[in-house]
Amino acid sequence: MEKSLDIKLEKTRQGKYKPSDFIIADAKDGDMGGGITAFGHVPEDPSRSKSYTGHLEDMREMTTSKLIDVMLMSVSGAERLVNDEVFKNSSVTPAVRLNDTSDIWGPRGSKYKIHPAQNFRSARIDKVIPLVDLGLYSITFSNDLKSDLASLNEFHSFLDNISGKNLRYFLEVFNPQIDIGIDKENLPGYVNDSIVRSLAGLTKEDSPLFLKIPFNGPKAMEELCQYDPGNLIVGVLGGGIGTTRDTFELIRQSEKYGARVALFGRKILFAEVPKLIVTMMRAVVQGEMSTEEAVKMYHSQITEMGISPKLSLEDDLKITDPVLLNDI
Repeated sequence: MEKSLDIKLEKTRQGKYKPSDFIIADAKDGDMGGGITAFGHVPEDPSRSKSYTGHLEDMREMTTSKLIDVMLMSVSGAERLVNDEVFKNSSVTPAVRLNDTSDIWGPRGSKYKIHPAQNFRSARIDKVIPLVDLGLYSITFSNDLKSDLASLNEFHSFLDNISGKNLRYFLEVFNPQIDIGIDKENLPGYVNDSIVRSLAGLTKEDSPLFLKIPFNGPKAMEELCQYDPGNLIVGVLGGGIGTTRDTFELIRQSEKYGARVALFGRKILFAEVPKLIVTMMRAVVQGEMSTEEAVKMYHSQITEMGISPKLSLEDDLKITDPVLLNDI
């Protein structure tokens, strides 16, 4: 079956994008960063973490819903679902995380995130290729010559590894989690420049299918999206859980300023009803309702389902991420 990701990307490249062509990926690769607790707790017993078999079932359910375009998984999860033919007759593209850099590591009690990000690859390319044709590669720039050279050399080694093989990738670029000597106001420009600089020496064949980056405000998103429209396609990552209003505002503002992809992990995973939150995300992107209306409808529908919201409606209508206040 033709994949919706490829159809939508081609429309975007040709300048025929419409809001209905916005791409949504469900990022279910948290086990490569957080381990056992990555997928939250069992609703009936908050003292217990959700099992991996339960997580696999969640991925099956979201895939069959046809609400998303990409399902991002760990290699181990992809192997299970691909072998079960979950994606065989589906419009959803399966994808895997191809490297697990140290800045996504979050075992309980760990201190990895106080150090500059370092590259590491659990995934073996020769084992990935029989499963999927799309993966995520991650890099974080630290404004440190030694660290950034090492990261870029590893990136080029990765490109050598996939050259001539049936494997595409999209590039994830985080904001650094440590102080890199650049003030908050200038950090978005540093990240944008670092992305463009690192891709400028690549051919089209070696370039990423699209980007996955933080939303650093309207100005920074618009700057990067207008740099090379149709070729450098920008996607936004979800970040922390936040409120339901945060989720809807993030996708609305990102699309408004040029992003054409949203790759949300915790914002979908920890929603009371993940499929409903994605449904509302699409309604917001397509201008069918405001973010406030979407929050109210979401609360109304989960209440009808007999589900208690994690936050009151009043609190869930609040915008708690400061970067989202610039367009309100």
